[in-house]
Amino acid sequence: MQRLLLLTLISASLIAFTQQAKKKVLFFGDSITQAGVKPGGYIWLIDSIMATKEKTDRYQTIGAGISGNKIYDLLLRMDTDVLALKPDICIVYIGVNDVWHKTSSGTGTDYDKFGRFYDAVVTKLRAAGIKVILATPAVIGERTDHSNGQDGDLNHYSNWIRGYAATQRLPLVDLRKIFLDYNLTNNPRNEEKGILTSDRVHLNSKGNLVVAQAMWQAIQRIE
Repeated sequence: MQRLLLLTLISASLIAFTQQAKKKVLFFGDSITQAGVKPGGYIWLIDSIMATKEKTDRYQTIGAGISGNKIYDLLLRMDTDVLALKPDICIVYIGVNDVWHKTSSGTGTDYDKFGRFYDAVVTKLRAAGIKVILATPAVIGERTDHSNGQDGDLNHYSNWIRGYAATQRLPLVDLRKIFLDYNLTNNPRNEEKGILTSDRVHLNSKGNLVVAQAMWQAIQRIE
């Protein structure tokens, strides 16, 4: 009886240890991330990838995306939507609306302010002991001849994120480059959507898979 009780206690301790060791990976962003938790979304696909690789006991994914969000929205809701959940890893995937809304609604984020808000978000995450992964915004239109209306600004903001990641020594998922490279190979008709996006911005099934694979690789490298 005592041996059985000891084995039960050891088993319970091992289970508790496994649960405690499970790392929380939080995805912080806009509508692309909000949709990412739905079936077929990039976060949902990361969960599927983890299941096939028997990694579900190591990671727990959390989606924290809200439609329309820009970088300053992330800063405003950090305490409740990120820090309160105590993630181990946070992937910051933002920037499309900061650029897109400048022309669509006049409510985007000026370039100089974007950098200051972005640094404030990352600084606060790191101060809480959270490992940070950055991601560049992918596309606002998929044409490959530089004729998408926001290509210039999107490249400008993405370059800032790349430089910031380098100076801060933070891992980067360069979705801007990944999407552009993919379209150069797979968009011979120069379509504005339908390759990796459904509407020039939001991900279709292939786009979700491309993002999921890139982010999964970054998560594994941060260990």
